[in-house]
Amino acid sequence: MTDALLVLSFGGPEGPDDVRPFLENVVRGRGVPPERLDAVEEHYRRLGGVSPLNARNRELVAAIRARTDLPVYFGNRNWHPLVEDTVADMARDGMRTALVFATSAYGGYSACRQYQEDIARARAATGPRAPELVKLRQFFDHPLFVAANADAVRAARATLPADVRDRARLVFTAHSVPVAADAAGGPPAEGGRRYSRQIGEAARLVAAELDVAEYDLVWQSRSGPPEVPWLEPDVVDHLDALRAAGVPAVVVAPVGFVSDHVEVVWDLDTEAARRAEELGMAFARAATAGADPRFAEMVVELVAEHVHDAAPRALGEVPAGGCTVNGAACAVDCCVPTSRPG
Repeated sequence: MTDALLVLSFGGPEGPDDVRPFLENVVRGRGVPPERLDAVEEHYRRLGGVSPLNARNRELVAAIRARTDLPVYFGNRNWHPLVEDTVADMARDGMRTALVFATSAYGGYSACRQYQEDIARARAATGPRAPELVKLRQFFDHPLFVAANADAVRAARATLPADVRDRARLVFTAHSVPVAADAAGGPPAEGGRRYSRQIGEAARLVAAELDVAEYDLVWQSRSGPPEVPWLEPDVVDHLDALRAAGVPAVVVAPVGFVSDHVEVVWDLDTEAARRAEELGMAFARAATAGADPRFAEMVVELVAEHVHDAAPRALGEVPAGGCTVNGAACAVDCCVPTSRPG
């Protein structure tokens, strides 16, 4: 018996006054120096102090509500509506068991286990009346997610000048993480790297849908001191390498993200686009999949796997996980957090 669905996301500021307290929530307990927050705060302020993420998530919630009879709630880790408040509301509304859709397609600590921690924290804050919360599985290889990303690439490619369109390089991006964190991703028996392997598999599936044999996978949005290794290459550095190789145009597809937010808009639409212009390269950025109607349809399919025992649909060959109860980890020592200097 399932009483409701909770859409759980990262959160984002919705006005200039929200930016600093939001960022302090994001880095709490990590010892990030104030000057690093100052730099990121400036990115938000140049974009009006508003992240597009909450608005996109409210649109997603509305699209899901149009496709299901379940009550649909919305909560965030780092900004209002906070998940602790939302789970308390669910308890007051008499919800006893709910499914949780986390707005991340992948495994790894930041992409999966941290959402499990959010679930456990919210239930603890609510107390004995908290509903049982069942997190839905990772969906990086769901056919509807792959199709939405593929069509976004097609639409972006169509905006390039006709004389370079057929020579444009397809470049997938995802959020970089420390190499040590990626190595700890997944159950130890898998050998780690669940996050980067799933990202790579999603890129492969989207490229196959497009019938593209050659493409690149790069990373963006790294932070922290330069002596700490993170997944590379960085997208902007990669543009330099492509131009040096004579590539005249690029389509950048943020397959590692399900929705636009400030890191996507700043790193790709601002920094990467500007660098491409400086290099004389035509540049197009594919949309994130979350705005596609098929994304909400996919969420309803994931719900149906639990409510109606529907058969899961998956295209990939890389293991998935993420479906646990009340914030439990997928397995012992799965995606354990690693020390992360600020």
